[in-house]
Amino acid sequence: MKINIFNKQKKFEEEVLSGEYAVGDMEYSSYYKDSFKRLKKNKMSMFCLFVILLLILIAIFAPLLAPYDPTVQDYASILQGPSKQHLLGTDEYGRDILSRIIYGTRISLSVGILAQVIATIIGVTMGSLAAYYGGWVDTLISRIMEIFAAFPDLIFAMAIMYVLGAGMKNIFVALGLLTWVRTARMIRGSILQLKEKEYVEAAKASGASPFYIITRHLIPNCISTIIVLVTLGIPNAIMYEASLSFLGLGIQPPTPSWGSMISFAQSYISYLPGYSIFPGLAIMITVIAFNIFGDGLRDALDPKMKNQ
Repeated sequence: MKINIFNKQKKFEEEVLSGEYAVGDMEYSSYYKDSFKRLKKNKMSMFCLFVILLLILIAIFAPLLAPYDPTVQDYASILQGPSKQHLLGTDEYGRDILSRIIYGTRISLSVGILAQVIATIIGVTMGSLAAYYGGWVDTLISRIMEIFAAFPDLIFAMAIMYVLGAGMKNIFVALGLLTWVRTARMIRGSILQLKEKEYVEAAKASGASPFYIITRHLIPNCISTIIVLVTLGIPNAIMYEASLSFLGLGIQPPTPSWGSMISFAQSYISYLPGYSIFPGLAIMITVIAFNIFGDGLRDALDPKMKNQ
């Protein structure tokens, strides 16, 4: 289940930490209008955006699209292959695989998005405080980030889930704690560049409070960075959720999860290969779509391309 999907993020992180990605005092309307024009020219990214929107619609309308209740067991239909009644077959409890994959879309997207919301809130807060105040505050937060980053990602997530226990709410918290460090580092790198700008110095001279400066001048100029981080972070969270569920530490049965479906399908892979192949394809399509779209979005929002 371990897949390396961080190459695009590494390039983006290098740009932010070097100060090349900070939007600064660009005029927002013109900046985002030009960015959207660049994004529309990237056909592959727009196609992946269409796939993402389709996945979101599937998640929203899962009760209407799924032919069966994904948790209802039918022992008269155990481990059946694809048929008119069950297009992708049934699992070891007679549950419809297609219905469970459709509902699994809702689970995976929910985990990916909510985990990134938690990571973004923590990361933006910590990164902003570290960059703005500097000194011992920056040192303390940097040491905390180093401690979190010292552990291998999946092992750290497994440890958190072991302490908190398996379940939907706990996996949100675990993945949020796992991924906030990357966000904090990016925001810190951006704000270190932005806080030297003239409009920030003018705000300080006028007596504006640090809270006002951070929330009204610095963080708004990091919105592009945050958007890209969230977009590239969602597939990572989906992969981690699938990995944890595969290991039995994530979403618990009978709640449908792509990772847990693959885990249970191991025993039947020679008899019913589609049981593991179809959830795997769902994970692959979702992760690739988000990564390619995130890559295109990063390039579109990159100010260095403004005059190209």
